Amino acid sequence: MVKGLIGRKVGMTQIFSENGTVIPVTVVQAGPCVVTYIRTKAKDGYNAIQLGYEEVPQRKLTKPQQGHLKPANVLVRHLREFTADDVSVHNVGDIVRVDMFARGQRVDVSGTTKGRGFAGVVRRHGFRGGPRTHGQSDRLRAPGSIGGGNSPGRVWKGQRMAGRMGGKRRTIQNLEVVDVLPDKNLLLIRGAVPGPRTGLLQIRKAVKG
Repeated sequence: MVKGLIGRKVGMTQIFSENGTVIPVTVVQAGPCVVTYIRTKAKDGYNAIQLGYEEVPQRKLTKPQQGHLKPANVLVRHLREFTADDVSVHNVGDIVRVDMFARGQRVDVSGTTKGRGFAGVVRRHGFRGGPRTHGQSDRLRAPGSIGGGNSPGRVWKGQRMAGRMGGKRRTIQNLEVVDVLPDKNLLLIRGAVPGPRTGLLQIRKAVKG
């Protein structure tokens, strides 16, 4: 069985447990996904299931994309690969739904974080900045020294400096599935997940769960 699903972040809300505790949850529209390609060790060197998500009009896809999706008889915008215990149980064109997950199960969620644009060191890395008094006027949010003149005589690779912030792929591990709503294709996951509302997500069975 394939170990993951593609979805979109709907937003965050809160629900109440049976004993009245407030649980913050992220609502994820997960699937339905269609199996578009099956990779086998004999043919590709590894086993995996390629899933497609979000149907689109034919004019939105290139001819090579349409040709790739023709065996599955579907036109989808997003393709992602997931590992599987046994690829032989799947066929091209099969539908994978959110009911593959269960309440209480642990999952890993991957997404692209919100892009924050060009940011300084205070916002990007949490630097304290310079002194606010004693005659200085323009060092409040400055990074300070980035290296000695003689030793090392250069800026170390990886030095924390101002730059583009966010917009990176991140994975949050071991999140709990609080509830599954198969009729609406929704997952309620405890806590926050990467990315903005409507952001594309990959939900996998937890590797450490």
